[in-house]
Amino acid sequence: MATAPSAAPSPAAGSNRDPFRPQFGLTDEQQEILDQADRWSQSELYPLSEKMDNEEWFPEEVWPKIGDMGFFGLTVPEEFGGVGLDFFTSGLVGQAMARWNHGISLSWAAHENLCLNNIYRNANDAQRRKYLPDLCSGRAIGALGLTEPGAGSDALGSMRTTAVRDGDYYVLNGTKIFITNGPVADVLLVYAKTDKDRGPKGISAFIVEKNFPGFRVAQKLEKMGWRGSPTGELVFEDCRVPVENLVGQENDGVSIVMSGLDLERAVVAPLCLGIAERALELSIDYAKTREQFGKPIASFQMIQSKLADMYVWTETMRTFLYRAMEAANTIEKGGGGRGEIHKLTAASVMYAGEALNKILNEAVQIHGGTGYIWESEINRLYRSTKLMEIGAGTTEVRKIIISEDLLSD
Repeated sequence: MATAPSAAPSPAAGSNRDPFRPQFGLTDEQQEILDQADRWSQSELYPLSEKMDNEEWFPEEVWPKIGDMGFFGLTVPEEFGGVGLDFFTSGLVGQAMARWNHGISLSWAAHENLCLNNIYRNANDAQRRKYLPDLCSGRAIGALGLTEPGAGSDALGSMRTTAVRDGDYYVLNGTKIFITNGPVADVLLVYAKTDKDRGPKGISAFIVEKNFPGFRVAQKLEKMGWRGSPTGELVFEDCRVPVENLVGQENDGVSIVMSGLDLERAVVAPLCLGIAERALELSIDYAKTREQFGKPIASFQMIQSKLADMYVWTETMRTFLYRAMEAANTIEKGGGGRGEIHKLTAASVMYAGEALNKILNEAVQIHGGTGYIWESEINRLYRSTKLMEIGAGTTEVRKIIISEDLLSD
């Protein structure tokens, strides 16, 4: 069994070279929150990252610690157990987490945004008071169930999971796949068809608890990257969900999905930035200490060129993502899925995913044989890149969204 590092690397803040500062366009309060999340993640989350990657291990005990730090429920008012900040600030927390433990950051995003924030934005007060306090405190783990086997990019049109009203319950039948946090979730926001004849406009959203009869985790999936963030297949076999757990109106789930997808793209993109920042820092340190031909490889112009490219891609990513995160603050309930914000969030995560791929490719090249070894940190980061060109809508889907808006009248 692999052991975690005995100590986290020395803090970057205060050194002569600090790749995490200055941040573009942040207020003093935002910078303070980013710095706090960075210090805490470096201290508490980084030592877990190696074991998580080696064993696909998810440290459930860290969840309430994240809640105690106030890093859950960032967009939720205090009356429901949240912190009462904005969406932009939640993206900064995700960015900081991803620098030190991107596996935790992905599970955090699925919990904080896909489940918790979606429930807050779309549920009624009774549902909020029942579920949000435990989700905000980290005493419960959240997930979202949308994607199905065979559905992929056509998640709505190809949805086969059904929900049929039976007195005081809806009976759900179907399967969900590639569900982040699925194997460990206590509370899930699940989409199912309540009117098959209406296609995507016949979908409804439900809050499902893990102990509801008829719900089970079919399998935990082992992944190439983002290991330790549990991903699974979920099965609903005559799963009985109380009528009061219907979120919004029946057959109105598509508006929740589309608005949630825009916010998901805006909050996933900062994870790319955090990983890019860490990759750049590791590459600079390695280039300055690794010697060949009697001198550090940082003295070679080819290495200097790679570092310069990585820096430019990272800073361009930062500027673009912060713009999209700021715009996401203005999405109203039921908004999203159309117009400028739909295009902007798709573009930001598309650029982030593609830039991250290039940054990590150069980072592994700088590290040479060390970068090719599975156990190295840079290899761990490298294996994370491809998901960002697949999840939350593939790069190809993002291009369709952008071009359709550009060509619309």
